[in-house]
Amino acid sequence: MSVAVKICGITDAHQAKMVEEAGADAIGVVLYENSSRYVDLEGAIEIKQAISGSMLCIALVVNAAPEFIYQIIERLAPDLIQFHGDESPEFCNQFGYPYIRAIRMHENLTISSEVERYQPSDGFLFDAWHADQYGGTGEKFDWQRLPKVRDFTLILAGGLSPDNVAVAIRTVAPDMVDVSGGVESAAGIKDQHKVAAFIDNAKNA
Repeated sequence: MSVAVKICGITDAHQAKMVEEAGADAIGVVLYENSSRYVDLEGAIEIKQAISGSMLCIALVVNAAPEFIYQIIERLAPDLIQFHGDESPEFCNQFGYPYIRAIRMHENLTISSEVERYQPSDGFLFDAWHADQYGGTGEKFDWQRLPKVRDFTLILAGGLSPDNVAVAIRTVAPDMVDVSGGVESAAGIKDQHKVAAFIDNAKNA
């Protein structure tokens, strides 16, 4: 079975349709104001309405207020919430909603302890560490740090592109790969040819 592909940082309905037609399994909408790929809740709703029910819509949040999370659940009703900030296990679990926990790969991080602390319904997304940014950096991390044997869904992110995604998949054997900047012509603008190449290379790896 081929790896699933998520294209994150979708900023309008046109991009969402293009990505779906290219064969993506999921899109991500970034509801974090400090991101160059930020969309507000109304924009996210328009994006979700533009796609069919066969492609997942994942809402990315960073240290959001609980009230905003409840708004997202009620109004957007994403398939999953992706907690990409410093949220505690208690915070993530309080909503009773399916979620992904993002783990930024700090050099002092112990993956096993993070896995034990969080029990997300839909797995962990591993991204590069940056002191001042919560994802979307375009930077890679050492894929060898990820466990070969695991009992959780693993989503690989961080510096992926059409050129390296096949190697990444062969190295890590993730359940899903997640890309944003690696398929863009500019921040928040997905390039149709790069998207198609990324998906093809991932599916054929």
